[in-house]
Amino acid sequence: MKALRRFERFCDSFGFDIHSRKLSVIAEAKPEPLKVKEVVHIDADVAHISNLQCLIQLCAKTRSLMEGSSCHAQTIRIGLEMDVLTSNMLINMYSKCSSVDNAYKKFNEMPEKSLVSWSTMIGTLTQNGEEQEALTLFIKMQRDRTSCNEFSISSVLCACAMKCAILECMQLHAFAIKTSIDSNVFVGTALIDVYAKCSSIKDASQVFESMPERSPVTWSSMVAGYVQNGLHEEALLLFHSAQLMGLEPDQFTISSVISACAGLATLIEGKQVHCVSCKSGFDSNMYIVSSLIDMYAKCGCIKEAYLVFRYEENRSIVLWNAMISGFARHARALEAMILFEKMQQLGFFPDDVTYVSVLNSCSHMGLVYKAYELIEKMPFNATSSIWGSLLASCRKFGNIELAEVAAKHLFEMEPNNAGNHILLSNIYAANKKWEEVARSRKLLKESDLKKERGKSWIEIKNEVHSFTVGERNHAQIDAIYVNLDNLIEELKKVGYEVETNHDLHDLEESRKQVLLRHHSEKLALTFGLMCLPCDITIRIMKNLRICGDCHTFMKIVSKFTRREIIVRDTNRFHHFKDGFCSCGEFW
Repeated sequence: MKALRRFERFCDSFGFDIHSRKLSVIAEAKPEPLKVKEVVHIDADVAHISNLQCLIQLCAKTRSLMEGSSCHAQTIRIGLEMDVLTSNMLINMYSKCSSVDNAYKKFNEMPEKSLVSWSTMIGTLTQNGEEQEALTLFIKMQRDRTSCNEFSISSVLCACAMKCAILECMQLHAFAIKTSIDSNVFVGTALIDVYAKCSSIKDASQVFESMPERSPVTWSSMVAGYVQNGLHEEALLLFHSAQLMGLEPDQFTISSVISACAGLATLIEGKQVHCVSCKSGFDSNMYIVSSLIDMYAKCGCIKEAYLVFRYEENRSIVLWNAMISGFARHARALEAMILFEKMQQLGFFPDDVTYVSVLNSCSHMGLVYKAYELIEKMPFNATSSIWGSLLASCRKFGNIELAEVAAKHLFEMEPNNAGNHILLSNIYAANKKWEEVARSRKLLKESDLKKERGKSWIEIKNEVHSFTVGERNHAQIDAIYVNLDNLIEELKKVGYEVETNHDLHDLEESRKQVLLRHHSEKLALTFGLMCLPCDITIRIMKNLRICGDCHTFMKIVSKFTRREIIVRDTNRFHHFKDGFCSCGEFW
């Protein structure tokens, strides 16, 4: 009776007379947030059901769970609980209101489930984070011999993407081919999304190339897939192809492309995409703004990053994190700490991304114990990035005790990362703990961990050139080596000496000198000196932490050539000018 009275009051608020035999209503919403503008001239019995179904759909649209439950109670009162159409509407309503249990209960009560019923329930489970249940329900659907369509397949593929279930995805792909719906744009787009998120980018690309029809969402998914898998150049090329075809990019595509520019640190391209976002009216989109801040920061333009941040009024935690991270990467520790305090004053709660940047700033300022205390008091467990930041600061300030604590956590969290072992070994060596150095190197050798191969990039005339240590494939590599050798000989006259203690390979001294001489960032720098005008800043990106010898080399070159050099490694930006680095010897 309570449910009935609640439903009656609900209907009265909209002008629905549920007791009248003839309904002629202009319903204008009075209570918020529900709004209905509809004229109904129908016989009473039909109108009663039709109006009720309209109310259920309205509740779904406005996420009104209490009112939707009242509608559900009314369907039971008038004997409509087994109607397939009404039941599907109720499942959808509960789904939109995130009431999965009620949706599943209603679904299980249905004796004759339609394809729409199955698809709606699978979609409900997927959208509410119940991916495994969605996959299980799809299997039940097959056993029930219910035929599939593109919507049911797409929904279960979305579940695979959330769960990164590559095996199930391949099976569904095969099923889609068998049922001749693999060429459907919804199915194809869903397959691209799953394969990309499961790191099977080649499969995603094959699906994309084989699609006879592609929607803007398809293009966006493929671009985002390339970015997610670190294929930034491929993402930019695909974006250019879409532009040549006259496709208007959406906000998701633009955000992904800006992230690709950030990954490659292609400033010119990033500025062009920034212009595209402004032209398209997406320049105030939260995700695009945060991507722009990140892009400018990663391109070494921290002032431009702050301008983007400053002129955005509606700041989310994502934007605050992007700006604080940018300051931290550029060794602007004071600015990062001030922004951190201001963010909290405005009512934003820091998350793990915020803490990584703040700890980086604390470490850079030498506040290693304050940083460790912050880690201990955080409302969540420290990530590998957080422990890595502490370990790096211990290297700079010679704190062996905390270095061992941070390294222990990193060894457990990243057992295959040789860099952590090398960094700890360097800390021991800097403090003349030779027994610990020997033990650390022995452990590294016995574990058979492989250090990632160093790679550096530099953009010359809107083209990205990449180099690895001992590079031989670049078109101008012979000239680069000649110029590098000449440069090193000139630098030796002003006091430069190769610092072989930064190379931990078990090699002869002469061989170590050759390896260090031909590090990828040195090759990229030499090529930049060869090709860029003397008043242009040289910007280099590197996939590993810059070594001590290359760091010293960059400082001396900046003074010797009177050039500003910016190197972005995995930890931070290094602004070299007049023989000094902005990092204050912390990296």
